[in-house]
Order: sequence, then structure tokens, then C-alpha cells
Amino acid sequence: MSVFIRDAVRTPRGKARSDGGLAALQPHELVTGLVDGLEARGADPRGVDQFTLGAVGQIGAQGGHPAMVAKMYAGLGDGCVVHSLNNFCASGLSAIGLAANAIAAGQAREALAGGVEMMSRVPFMADRADYYTAADLPPLRRYIPVGLAADLLAEDEGVAREAMDSAAERSQRSAASAEAHPSFNASRIALNGLDRDEAVRPTTIEKLGALPPAFGEWGRDYADALQRTAVHSHTVAHAPPMVDGAALALLSSDPRNARARIVGFAEAGGDPRASLTAGFTAMEKALERAGLALSDMDRIEFMEAFAVTIAKFLRDYPVDPERVNVSGGHLAKGHPMGATGAILTSTLLDVLDAARGRYGLVVSTGAQGVGAAMVVERLA
Repeated sequence: MSVFIRDAVRTPRGKARSDGGLAALQPHELVTGLVDGLEARGADPRGVDQFTLGAVGQIGAQGGHPAMVAKMYAGLGDGCVVHSLNNFCASGLSAIGLAANAIAAGQAREALAGGVEMMSRVPFMADRADYYTAADLPPLRRYIPVGLAADLLAEDEGVAREAMDSAAERSQRSAASAEAHPSFNASRIALNGLDRDEAVRPTTIEKLGALPPAFGEWGRDYADALQRTAVHSHTVAHAPPMVDGAALALLSSDPRNARARIVGFAEAGGDPRASLTAGFTAMEKALERAGLALSDMDRIEFMEAFAVTIAKFLRDYPVDPERVNVSGGHLAKGHPMGATGAILTSTLLDVLDAARGRYGLVVSTGAQGVGAAMVVERLA
């Protein structure tokens, strides 16, 4: 795939509450700030042919075709083709992959892609979709909130509570340490006076071990879909905080001044009941398409959808933990759903640059069996 990432930037992640660092802004203002940031770094994001924006909660502040709204506020050209995308928590990475495919197919010369999610304005499940409570599907096809899906996966895979506590502590410790390394956040664009990921909360194994499971009561509401009594193991510390955030990647067919080359991209569907496993499938496909192995990856950004996913990855795959989520992950920094994959892409380029590595991998996974992954090659 001869598609290049000219640059990739992200906002800090602000707490999704009224006094959060980004809550006073609108989603299109986050996107505009990033477009301005790309321009300040020497790119021409307003001259792109195509703009694809992921957003999960496409209602209220994020309704009305959010990519079109952001296009107008950010001053992209009238001829720029826009797409708003909802692929749940893989949306931001799916947007980048679809834009890359358009360039590879000759449909665009340059494209802007990424995601935005302001959970302070559009909370989780705010669209109140009929599907969330639909009873006309077979029980094993019904919607299961992702926290319950994480509990089911931990039970089915035998992922111990101790492994999840360890994953949460490591994420928090790494995220806090990353603030002392400017190179890890070289592509993070301060907005509204916020210049850090404000949900980070360092903790200890002892404190984590004392927390109770978080999703037991929710399980009763979805008993028919669960078809069994799940062993509830995830605590609030094993779930990524709800935050506001956005990220954009500028893609081009021209390798000049590019930071990286996309060498493999894949999406995957999966069993909606084992809903956090499709990212693993997408990862394996992306590596196969790139003709590379996990051992070739100098840095990996693996989405910490819940603690079970990162614990399973580190346990079941031949990977060096010191190359994974080196600046912390979602358990510490938070999960702005539609923006997540794009945020991880920007983070990956930063940590690859810091390590002067060659190959990097980003993996995102989401509810009901969605996943996406991408392999990039850093260009010195």
C-alpha cells in the first residue's frame, strides 16, 4: 500500500464532566484546533480531497453529519468529500483505513481522517438505540454492554483479577511517567488551556485489589442476553475513564515529508458475544498483509478497551511488554470512543520516533465484534 502518513495529531483527553478541560468546547472546535495544529506544523490540511471522521454518539452536539459540520467550521474546501463514520470504538482507526484505501485506489490524493468524541456532551449510549434493548433477536445476538462483555471474556479466557490489576497499575504508572518525556507527547496539541491527559490517576496494586466489581447490577438488566450468571470481575479501575478527545491523521500518496508509511491495514468482524476479540483478529490480518510478525514491531499501541484485553494480549501473544503502550494506555488516559483509534495512531508515531524504531502496530477493538489494526513503517 503506497499510502503515507504526513502527520498525525491529537488533543489531550479531558474528563467527561462539566468542569473537564475540554467540556466548554464543541466537537467541531476540537477538530478545528487539530486542523490548525497540523497547519502550524507545516502541512496543508485544508487542501485535502477527502475527510472521514469517526464519532460513535451521532446525536446532539455530534449529530447532523459531524464530518460535514467540522468541515465547515474548520474551513476545509467546498470540494472536499466528507464521511461520518460509526464503527463503535474502532471508528477512528477505521476512518484512517478507509481514507488510506481511497488514496490507494486513486480516489483521493490527500485525505484527512480520524475521530472525535465529547462524552461530556454525548454520554455513552446517548442515542438510545432500539437495538440496546431489542428482544426480538435470539438471546445470543442481543446487545451486551461492553463492561459485561469484558466480564464474560475474562471468565471465558480465565484472565485472573490479579492480571487485570497489574495491567491497570502499569497503565497508570506509564502514563504518569510519560508526562516527563516530551517526545512521547510531541504530537499532542494543547486546547482550551489543557495540555495533559487529565484522567490519569496513579495508584497501587493494594488499592486496586480492594475495589469491588463494577458491573453486577447492570448484569441483571441484561440477564436474557447473558444467558448465564457472569462472574463479575472488572472494577472501575479496569475500565477506561470516559473522556473528551479527538485526533486526525493527514494521509497522502506523496512520500515527501511523511512521517510513516502504511504497510498493512485490516478490519475484522467477530462474535458479538465475545465482543472484545475482533481486534485480535484484525491484528493478525494486518500483520499477515504486511508480511511481518509481532517480533518485528518496535512499538505497539494496543487499545486497553478493558483490562481483560491487554492482559490477554500480554499473556497469549509472543510480545515484549516493554514495547507495548510505553506511554500508558486507555485504562489511565481514557477512552473517547470514536476518536480512540486515531489517538492511538498519533501516539504510536510519537513513541516510534522517540525509540527511533522502524515498525509499529496499532490495534483497536470494540463492542459487538468490531476491530481494526494497522502496521506502519517509520520514515527517518
